[in-house]
Amino acid sequence: MNNKEILIENLDPLELLGHNNRNLKILQAHFPKLKIVSRGNQLILTGDELEMELFEGKFTQLEAVIFKNGTISDSQFKALLAGDIAQSKNELVESNTHNADVILHGNGGKAIKAKTPNQKLMVEHIQNNDILFAIGPAGTGKTYTAVALAVKALKNKEVRRIILARPAVEAGESLGFLPGDLKEKIDPYLRPLYDALDDMIPAEKLKQYLETRVIEIAPLAFMRGRTLDNAFVILDEAQNATDLQLKMFLTRMGPHAKFIVTGDLSQIDLPKKQLSGLLKAVKILEEIDGIKFQYLTYEDVVRHKLVKDIIKAYDKGE
Repeated sequence: MNNKEILIENLDPLELLGHNNRNLKILQAHFPKLKIVSRGNQLILTGDELEMELFEGKFTQLEAVIFKNGTISDSQFKALLAGDIAQSKNELVESNTHNADVILHGNGGKAIKAKTPNQKLMVEHIQNNDILFAIGPAGTGKTYTAVALAVKALKNKEVRRIILARPAVEAGESLGFLPGDLKEKIDPYLRPLYDALDDMIPAEKLKQYLETRVIEIAPLAFMRGRTLDNAFVILDEAQNATDLQLKMFLTRMGPHAKFIVTGDLSQIDLPKKQLSGLLKAVKILEEIDGIKFQYLTYEDVVRHKLVKDIIKAYDKGE
């Protein structure tokens, strides 16, 4: 008797197996010479070796459809199992045309999209450049879009890991007076990165990625001395990195990496005598081929409608 384990790596098992294992039951009926058991994010196959190979081929096709579409319709599922790949592909093409701005599908099949023209340009620029600076005020989706692009690259196996960094700079509060150990003191600075990931990766899978360091979230200072290769790397809140820190970060780049640097030049929390590294980068790096700058404005705000008015009022006041 042959045995094989298949790992469900890039999907929520619920999307693949269906509610109450509906799809799993259909799979079992389609492959009667196999016993198929679901355990967490694993499928355990027992039975005929040839049928296992056929199952793996169908499973790969199912994964591709669900990854691209976020879910799979009953008609797609049945057509794919029946071998009518053309019908399944046609449905997928129609869906992709309708969702052209979707970066990926997050938890529960939620479509995570580039919602504004400048966010769409971020998506386009990172495809054609290895370093992207996304600069704009709060609420314009810089960080969220950047994290979505990183998760997409990981799911597509374009990179092996995601590294997310932030400067741990105090914004009117003293880090030393916060309770807890070093990790507990630093985590509040990194919380927006965790929040974005929570939308895009199932909780158990995210926990596994963090434990195995497939996804790493760390203060900027922890990047010193490293070479970041086969990775999608994001530096968030880069306006609070000094010139030397930003130079250190950018020169960590390995030959097979993508970097996105996000920042808001209106919210610099560095001491007055320290120049923001992001300000200097804007002046000296814009002409380098392979580096792209994308500026976002209050028109890109995707938070509460009042946030646009608040940003405009502050800009006018300054």
